[in-house]
Amino acid sequence: MKKIKALGLLSGGLDSILAVKVIQQQSIEVTGISFETPFFGPERARMAADKIGIPLIVFDITEVHLQMLKNPRYGYGKNMNPCIDCHALMLNCAGERMQELGADFLFTGEVLGQRPMSQNRNSLHIVAKNSGFEQYILRPLSARLLPETLPEMEGKVDRDMLLDINGRGRKRQMEMAQNWGIDFYVNPAGGCLLTDPGFSHRLKDLFSKGPYDVRDIRLLKSGRHFRTDADKIIAGRNREDNAALKSLARQDDTLITACDFPGTLVLVPHGGSEEAVRLAASVCARYSDGPAGTEIKLKCISQGRETIVTARPCEQAELEKLLV
Repeated sequence: MKKIKALGLLSGGLDSILAVKVIQQQSIEVTGISFETPFFGPERARMAADKIGIPLIVFDITEVHLQMLKNPRYGYGKNMNPCIDCHALMLNCAGERMQELGADFLFTGEVLGQRPMSQNRNSLHIVAKNSGFEQYILRPLSARLLPETLPEMEGKVDRDMLLDINGRGRKRQMEMAQNWGIDFYVNPAGGCLLTDPGFSHRLKDLFSKGPYDVRDIRLLKSGRHFRTDADKIIAGRNREDNAALKSLARQDDTLITACDFPGTLVLVPHGGSEEAVRLAASVCARYSDGPAGTEIKLKCISQGRETIVTARPCEQAELEKLLV
């Protein structure tokens, strides 16, 4: 007999892990799939896949995700999170991988009613329909409350062994985790930067100011961000920020650091105007450990050339007006 194969969307959260377990109970061969963009990554999924012993496909969907993000058909959530459109996109990409692998169906850890906007009955239907693989998408944790899918109709999955979990309570999931000895899952919240209000505000600003690329999006994760009319100035808040900004810097950027005192690294993406560079030097002086109000020497690297400039710390009130 042909081995039944399934491809499961794995986030690393408890529900996606339990969905794998429910499907494996039917002696179905499971492969996990996780997605990568500048806003979320596969790290949690990799940990979970390793713990439960399944192979994991990691698929970078940055290009198509950014196209969707600029104008999602079903809009955004509370912040810049287009959850319905994003889930449909993931299932579309997963469906294509399903066909390439010769798998029989897809499944997810979604629970009916767990999230009032993106996991109500209508939203689950919209996501499946817009994925292009509606009949192949199984939600094992709530399947008995949802319409029968093709793998169930074809006898590849026993519907009676699937579950009927509903709502935001997680008591049944916690009991299942205990019974299966699962204690390595991550919190279901916090995995996507698009749900973060501060990051969403910075992203809206970036979208509104003209050309950008993936590197510019990655810069949004680190430092304090200040916006002039045409330029962005980014100041690291700590060593971790400074290291992240330095690793993302390119030849056409401007980098500024204090010569004689510890302090921040300031980056002006794409070089910046003369006015922006002067302001960036003042920002660097502001966040250095030099004497308050005193002009200090700064090292400025731009277009591969290093110069020494001097600047006084700018006023905090001025910075607050420019803060993004």
